[in-house]
Amino acid sequence: MARTSDRHNNRSRSCPEFTSLNQRGRRALLQAGALSGLGLGNLGLSDLWNAANAGERKSDLTTSSGRKAAKACIFLFMWGGPSQLDTFDLKPGASDDIRGPFQPVSTNVPGIQICEHFQRLTKHVDKLAIIRSLSHSDPAHLSSGHATVTGQPAPVLNSDATPPSNRDSPHIGSLVSKVRPNADGLPSFVTLPWKAFHPAAPGGEAPGQHGGWLGKTHDGLLLTGDPNAAAWKPSTLSLPADITVDRLQSRYELLKILNRQRSTLESSGSASHSMADAQSHKSRAFDLLTSSKVRDAFDLSKEPGQIRDRYGRNTHGQSVLMARRLVEHGVPLVTVTWHNDGKNFWDTHGNNFNRLKDDLIPPADMALSTLLEDLEERGMLEETLVVWVGEFGRKPQITANNSGREHWPYCYSGLLAGGGINGGMTYGSSDSQGAYPNSNPVTPMDFGTTIVDALGIPAGGVLNDREGRPHPITSGKIIETVFG
Repeated sequence: MARTSDRHNNRSRSCPEFTSLNQRGRRALLQAGALSGLGLGNLGLSDLWNAANAGERKSDLTTSSGRKAAKACIFLFMWGGPSQLDTFDLKPGASDDIRGPFQPVSTNVPGIQICEHFQRLTKHVDKLAIIRSLSHSDPAHLSSGHATVTGQPAPVLNSDATPPSNRDSPHIGSLVSKVRPNADGLPSFVTLPWKAFHPAAPGGEAPGQHGGWLGKTHDGLLLTGDPNAAAWKPSTLSLPADITVDRLQSRYELLKILNRQRSTLESSGSASHSMADAQSHKSRAFDLLTSSKVRDAFDLSKEPGQIRDRYGRNTHGQSVLMARRLVEHGVPLVTVTWHNDGKNFWDTHGNNFNRLKDDLIPPADMALSTLLEDLEERGMLEETLVVWVGEFGRKPQITANNSGREHWPYCYSGLLAGGGINGGMTYGSSDSQGAYPNSNPVTPMDFGTTIVDALGIPAGGVLNDREGRPHPITSGKIIETVFG
């Protein structure tokens, strides 16, 4: 049977990183240095590290209720807004203009049914907490996308015209980068195969996918392109053709000498500190480019062909496999944003049912099911939180003239698995039409706060922005019931 509850918890607790931040006030953030001094141009590596907080990766963090925190999170962002009525909250008793042609089918958990086209996932519902009462009031892709990946309201609500800015809240991955930085050359936060962008939205790229008020240091690493392409490789981590490792080493040593000479001529202490920060960053960038461990982590070709086939030989499947590979090598947060397929992704204003049945659900079903299997087989599921969610749902009433569904933020579904999640359950419920929550409504802020807590980051914590001003990092409640 599906289990529901009203219990929420938003207790905060002490954490050394947050205590020191509050005591010291404004931190000197690592300056966003380019690699042009090495002759490499902008390789997108300028914002991976926080020099002030760099140290050993925390593996003993706990959640607010004392559970062992997840070591990593794979965030599958279903950009465009999947229809709740055609995925995880079907309404077979509703009228013809609402229910659609898809049928609910039984799963390996008695009492929980999902869409018939998630054929593989029916065998893994015992690993899932299905949230059926996600709800907010923002029908715009961009601003609601911000809320989805940050767990905070966008600076400008109800807007598809407001692009990213330094007023945005940090992506959850950027919080991880700040509080749980890697010290072994690997980034703390990676996004692939692109950032959420809507070609029909005046603002273009969705806000909230970067460091925001934490600064560009915590933007994370973006891997673009199609990992399923035979010639694909992470260009961000590749040297230009005319730059060998030896040549890079030579330029780097020369740059260090020039920086030391310039430092002795600088009379301003702040300038010296700034130069030291930039030099520290370039040192880390150099380590990343030349590290065999990093090259191995990002080398998808090392995955056996059978594993690659299981995830699906398509853009999404291979992106999810890369996410698993990166987490296995020590990257604590990887976001896979549903790719641009030239048909507006999950934004199914028209031809909703054929798009879902033929193009969207099959690769999503294959990748998510295989990810859960693979993590479990490797003993990683309990320490890896898996998130599957879009920025909103779809309107219950089917658009008669084109078989589409319009934007609908008032009720939609999301999934959580692994990382201490109590699988085989539903949380919350919707009304008879899937239009509004009937019990236990969950906001994107609650959803994001729950993720932050599961990663061992104090949900009641405060971090300072680049100007030393304090910001609460969450504004929702922890959904305690979804944890075992």
